[in-house]
Amino acid sequence: MGTVVLNTLGKKCLQPILKIAVKVPAMKPGDILEVLGGCPTFEKDMRTWCERTGRVLLSLKDEGNGQKRVQIQV
Repeated sequence: MGTVVLNTLGKKCLQPILKIAVKVPAMKPGDILEVLGGCPTFEKDMRTWCERTGRVLLSLKDEGNGQKRVQIQV
């Protein structure tokens, strides 16, 4: 099991989801995808994406200054 970090800071909503959609197929089941984001809907978008794709949202941390970090189990 490995961890991949994806920095989407500065990307507007839906762009982080598109970046995740490109990254996930190359990952192995059980891997962790850690995503950094800062758009206003980032948290909601990550929760919705996990629900729709059956992925597990392991953690969501507010890092201040509008930045958040999520960990998703692929």
